[in-house]
Amino acid sequence: MTGLLAPDREQDATRLLQTYFAPRPQGRFSGAYFERLGGGGDRPEVADTFTADDLVAVSLLAVDIGGDAALDLLVTRRDRLEALLREVPRDVALADLAADEVGDSWTVRPLYRELLSIRGLGETSVTKLLARKRPHLVPILDSVVAEELGVVKGRYWSPLHAWLVADDRRMHRRLEALRETAGIGADISVLRVFDVLVWMVGKGYDR
Repeated sequence: MTGLLAPDREQDATRLLQTYFAPRPQGRFSGAYFERLGGGGDRPEVADTFTADDLVAVSLLAVDIGGDAALDLLVTRRDRLEALLREVPRDVALADLAADEVGDSWTVRPLYRELLSIRGLGETSVTKLLARKRPHLVPILDSVVAEELGVVKGRYWSPLHAWLVADDRRMHRRLEALRETAGIGADISVLRVFDVLVWMVGKGYDR
């Protein structure tokens, strides 16, 4: 996968991003609307609460949240989840953090654990919900990404952070440049650019 991010593969990476984010009716991937559906999950008026739009948005990424889990998110645990969301900054990117800030005391982790305790939600659905609310801070981890990157026992956030910030944030800046070249919009996070590229390679769309 990392070979796709080499300078001589810029055209290939750009093509994959443009293919994925192509709008309907020509576009084939519903996930192209994940960030933007309903104005986005991180816009100020809804950033600290899970909404029905968020549940629909994750369905665009092939995640179906059942009725009981939906009621937990929207009703039963609403106050608890809102309190935890308020602890997670909205205007910070993963690459802005220091290494020790992504450790066990990271404010994302209590929210992650609370969501994971909801019956019917697993790691994939939880990380997609978190990415909807904090797209610049929390990456998606699904089976395709995990297999393509060789993620072991869910250890993803810290290694990804280290990779993004190494050599004066070289890979973070590389992903920003690819986003600009592809013309998909600055509102699409660097993490999502990476996620889409990994997923497209994992699904064989680079061939």
